[in-house]
Amino acid sequence: MGYVTAAPHSRSQAAGSARAGRRSLAVALLCGALGAAVALLATRQRWAEGTATVAGGAFPLTAKGSDVTGVPAALAVVGLAALVAVFAVRRAGRLVVAALLALSGAGIVVAALLGASDGSALDEQAAQASGDSSASVDTLSHTAWPYVAAVGGVLLLLAGLLALRYGRLWPAMSGRYERSGTPQPRRKAPAVDPDRPEDLWKALDRGEDPTGA
Repeated sequence: MGYVTAAPHSRSQAAGSARAGRRSLAVALLCGALGAAVALLATRQRWAEGTATVAGGAFPLTAKGSDVTGVPAALAVVGLAALVAVFAVRRAGRLVVAALLALSGAGIVVAALLGASDGSALDEQAAQASGDSSASVDTLSHTAWPYVAAVGGVLLLLAGLLALRYGRLWPAMSGRYERSGTPQPRRKAPAVDPDRPEDLWKALDRGEDPTGA
């Protein structure tokens, strides 16, 4: 009676995992980088506009995203740093960094949606323009840029979720040590020919004694 080997099945599973790892890595990198860029760009655009009554006339006011809230821009930088750091750590460290990436995206979404209806930045500008601390902005309106920032946060959140799910399949930055923990052998310095002045100078540049003494 013959035996059925499971080697082909194991190889197909490994190949499938490798493909899933490559695809998820590409998507996570794209989503993370694009999400951070979109969130940063959106915070530099006009989020709200309105008018304030100054000396009997209407004074136009505008507020950029960074005037409304600084949270999306700060979390975009944190998320971008976490995206890079995912490849510098392994195992539990990678899970922690991936969670930070996902939380950065979620925080951007929440802050951007809250800022979409926030008029406090324009109220402060109205008070400064009129000299009345109780003054507020009139005819307040908002643009679509807060929602664009929220889309950037969603992309960062997706990158973090992909890192949590597939990060164990992603490669890590190569270091001085191999997987076994042993240091890699150093390259042997080329032999110095005492009859060639250029070899002597190269040895001196490397900090070696060309005389061999």
